[in-house]
Amino acid sequence: MPLNLSDPPALEPGTMRIIPLGGVGEIGRNMTVYELNGKLLVVDAGVLFPEETQPGVDLILPDFGPIRDRVDDILGVVLTHGHEDHIGAVPYLLRMRQDIPILGSRLTLAFIEAKLKEHRIQPYTHNVQEGQVENLGPFSLEFIAVNHSIPDALAIVISTDAGTVLHTGDFKLDQLPLDDRITDLRAIARWGESGIDLALTDSTNADVPGFTALERDIGPVLETVIAKAPRRVIVASFSSHVHRVQQVLDAAHANGRKVALMGRSMIRNMTIASDLGFLTVPEDTLIDAKKAANLPDDKIVYMSTGSQGEPMAVLARMANLEHQIEVGEGDTVILASSLIPGNENAVYRVINGLMKLGAKVVHKGTARVHVSGHASAGELMYFYNILQPTHVMPVHGEQRHLVANAQIAIDTGVPEKNVLLTEDGTVVDLKDGKVSIVGQLDIGFVYVDGSTVGEITDADLKDRRILAEEGFISIFVAVDAQTGKVVVGPEIHARGFAPDEAIFEDVKPQIIKALTDAAENGTRDSHAFSQAIRRVVGRWVNTQHRRRPMIVPVVIEA
Repeated sequence: MPLNLSDPPALEPGTMRIIPLGGVGEIGRNMTVYELNGKLLVVDAGVLFPEETQPGVDLILPDFGPIRDRVDDILGVVLTHGHEDHIGAVPYLLRMRQDIPILGSRLTLAFIEAKLKEHRIQPYTHNVQEGQVENLGPFSLEFIAVNHSIPDALAIVISTDAGTVLHTGDFKLDQLPLDDRITDLRAIARWGESGIDLALTDSTNADVPGFTALERDIGPVLETVIAKAPRRVIVASFSSHVHRVQQVLDAAHANGRKVALMGRSMIRNMTIASDLGFLTVPEDTLIDAKKAANLPDDKIVYMSTGSQGEPMAVLARMANLEHQIEVGEGDTVILASSLIPGNENAVYRVINGLMKLGAKVVHKGTARVHVSGHASAGELMYFYNILQPTHVMPVHGEQRHLVANAQIAIDTGVPEKNVLLTEDGTVVDLKDGKVSIVGQLDIGFVYVDGSTVGEITDADLKDRRILAEEGFISIFVAVDAQTGKVVVGPEIHARGFAPDEAIFEDVKPQIIKALTDAAENGTRDSHAFSQAIRRVVGRWVNTQHRRRPMIVPVVIEA
């Protein structure tokens, strides 16, 4: 249920204010701002990927509006890990002020530095690791190792005079992770003993019962699928999923196959991960994609992007026969990822396209080729019992995930009145260990469309949807402004509406009559004449054809 908009009161000294600018009620664009004594701390700045109802949009950013005029007060941006939904908006934030310090782990900083280089931004970065404490103005930060679907992820304890907050970032409790770096439950228990006033907790898998399966369960399945594949194998995953790429490399090596990385972001990220020691490449396994074409089909594995059905990613282009690799009979495609809500139709469209070409498609629904990077309900319950926070604010998830997470917190003993169900823009204050909702800001989507940022509005997207689904009708007419008599036209042209424009002959007399009537009623300006045309054509189209196209009248006064 949407919260009522209300301006928060002025922030008193000694009170910490917490405002999520994205990531609450959605999967993506995670960003939270902490304010204390006039200084700001930003945790994560990610992007949300567009759905089919947002045509032409490349990325969706958090709404920087509440801090746009206060960038000089930002002491730093702390990144929990290197996934796009947590770091993708950093370049757009740094356009406002390039010298904002960025704190993060080694791999996270390497990923963001490479991204910022593409934006021609030279950042000021500071490497941190688990167990380390950093002081930024009134904020004391301690970093805790957490396990996720990318190495080097961190949770953050934010200690202040106003109270103490644990910001988990994305995490799970895999007890046998591939890199042997488990979520540090000892540190979490220690902070639980000290007292956590508020926990902002990952909710993505809160509605999934039990415990998330082990990453180690994936390796043998991948090895078996690749062993049985008669021809080429194409594996699609997130371009930052280092663990999954490691498993594909190992499985390919075990079956005597070479691996070629496909997709610019995949090549960039895995090169970084290998250089930093987070990815171990078996000897003579990785080859250039151009050389892969010369190998026998049963000796190659392609590791590609496009697991979410993104139209410009490698896998979708293969399905549309727009890639140099032509998928065919005997090829095996493995989708090694979860479905992000909203991407289902795009993914299934790619699956259907690949199967139509003769490929065998293996995905999470048919074999254990992927496990989630997020804690399921059993892990969250375990986590809350160890931490015993005074207040809980579920974040990082859609409404159903937030509600499920809230219920788990209540079940483990957090008083219901201390569990905050919020949304983007909710203003939360913390003072002397007491947490309360004090306001609700109007937070919107900021669309990146080509080179433009924030210029595309929801109204523009509505127009695009109408154009795509209902078509376009333009009517040109020149009129005598005094009499309303048509001097030229009406000329009617349509796109995406009807194959034969002769159907418009029926409505032309109605247009002429509407203009004459308007003039007799005192209409003299072109805008009013245009409105008369729009009404009559809209009524005719709706009545005769049950359609609602975009109608654009152009009236010239003769």
